[in-house]
Amino acid sequence: MIQKLTLFLLLAIISSYSFSDEPEGYPFYSFDQAMQQARETSKPVFVYFGRYGCGYCEKTNKEAFSSTEVKKTYSSHYILAYVDSESGKRLRLPSGERITERELGTRYKAFVTPVFSFITIEGKLMDQLIGVQSKKSLLEADKKVQDILSRVSL
Repeated sequence: MIQKLTLFLLLAIISSYSFSDEPEGYPFYSFDQAMQQARETSKPVFVYFGRYGCGYCEKTNKEAFSSTEVKKTYSSHYILAYVDSESGKRLRLPSGERITERELGTRYKAFVTPVFSFITIEGKLMDQLIGVQSKKSLLEADKKVQDILSRVSL
């Protein structure tokens, strides 16, 4: 009986632990694939810096990325990239340089998670959001970035 109770408690603890990846149902690419797509389509890149076990990422996924309006807006305006800011996975930058996802996070100042970066096809940072985001904050950030892009392309 004690073994069954211990096993039940252990499973309850494990299942309550927050595991987070990119939001479901979105066309996220790896960073290097996203940069290639951005060059081909001339769309800016939205980079989601998250990590496994990030409760704040999970909260943002549930509260903001579950919105159909956010999904429609971000899927149409940006090439989406997800980067695990603690990963040692290697990727290739447009310059040809090979770095890890962790090193990429450092370059874009993603020292905590989540961090949401809006970057040009050249890799320049236009705007950045840090921490838990709401549907409203993501839509406002999109408007700000679209305004920046409209002034640049004139």
